Formats: sequence, structure tokens, C-alpha cells
Amino acid sequence: MSVNTSTSSSARDTILGRIREALRVSAPLPHMTSHATEEAATAGPGGLTILPADVARPWLPDGGNTPEERLALLTENLGKLRAEVHRVADHAAAAALVAGIARDRGWRKVAWHGHPRVEPLAAAVGCEAHQVDAAAFDKNALEACDAGITACDAAVAQTGSILVSSATCGGRALSILPHVHVVVVSLDQIVATLGDALDLVRSHYAGRLPSMLSFITGPSRTGDIERILVLGAHGPKELIVILVG
Repeated sequence: MSVNTSTSSSARDTILGRIREALRVSAPLPHMTSHATEEAATAGPGGLTILPADVARPWLPDGGNTPEERLALLTENLGKLRAEVHRVADHAAAAALVAGIARDRGWRKVAWHGHPRVEPLAAAVGCEAHQVDAAAFDKNALEACDAGITACDAAVAQTGSILVSSATCGGRALSILPHVHVVVVSLDQIVATLGDALDLVRSHYAGRLPSMLSFITGPSRTGDIERILVLGAHGPKELIVILVG
């Protein structure tokens, strides 16, 4: 096979020319042409710019301006993510709902973390309940559970994400190893944006953050193999969100 060296050389010169131009001429940051930035001290070269809080919002999904809008958006986005969503009046109704799901699906064992929002559900589930402590857990026991029940720190309307921490789900494993993840969410935990969720956590823990924070956006999934969506590849295959209030 012959190679046209002149064509290859021309393409290479073009690419190198663009690289040299990019290094020489600084380009504006995306969507920053009409916004001022504040400089912050940093040890890295070139300095670090902090964007005003309102700069990125026009380019991000809507998070809702009222509790009703946030609830509607959260429910809609969870549905798009293939999460199962239920709304109940109180924790007694949440416990009855989970007991019914466990009975209908034939669950034999569930794992749960000792949290005030979770304890009523674990007591009513109607099958063996394995309590998980953040300090120590049995991997094999968790993998053998049909479901894991946790609380959460916030629910993000903007993306349909659930923010959990080691404080609300008993460490890192309970929300990952069981085949189904059941999350209890109070309506006052629903916030508009990811930033609002982090602000809520900072305020709640008074700056002493838990050792783990994780955003859960729908059931575990992957599309790595020929772009075919597979649920449950790296974690729970199902996410059940119970909205209480």
C-alpha cells in the first residue's frame, strides 16, 4: 500500500499550526464573554477563576423555583432514569408500602441502616432484616440481600439524583451491593440543583462532612458494550424512591 506523503505532511502541518495558534492566542472560557469573573488565589499556574453563581444556570436543566415545581421535576426525571417512584403521606404508609413490595416480590432478606426514617420500614418489612453498620459489614451477606433500604441527604430535581452519605446509608456498600436500592426521601429534602444539595449537606453537618458523599442517578447502568444499555452492571438493578410527606 502506497502512502501519499505530501497529503500526510499537509494534514500534519495543519494540525500543528492549529496547536501553535491555540497555545499563542488565549480563548475565552465557554459562555463567559458577557460575565465578569473573580480571581482566586491558587498555587497552580495561570490562576483560578470562580464563576458567578448565575453564570452556568442558563446552560443547566431547570431545577424549579417552588416546592411544587421541584417535586414535579424530580418525579419526572426519576421516571426518565427508570427509577420506581412512590409518594406516601407518612412513614407508617412508607412502611406498609415496602412490606407490600417485599411480599409481592418474595424478598427473603433486606439490609438496612439504623436511621429514624428507615427503622419503621425495616420493622415492617416482613422478612429477615440485616442491619448494616458503617464501621463493619459482611460483603457476602449484603450481596445475598434482595434489597437495601437507606435514607438520603437530599434529592436533586434538576437531575433526578439522590445524594447519600456514609451517615445516611451506613457506609459505601449498602447502596451498591444489594440488587434493589430503596431510598426514603422527605419532601423537605428536595432541592433544585446539585449546588443546593451540597449547600444543604454543609449546613446540616455544620462543615464536618461525612467520609463519603455519592450522587445516585437512577439504577446502575452501562452502555459500554456496543452501546446497549444494561441495568445493574455495577450496582443495584433497581432504584425505588419513596417520597414521604
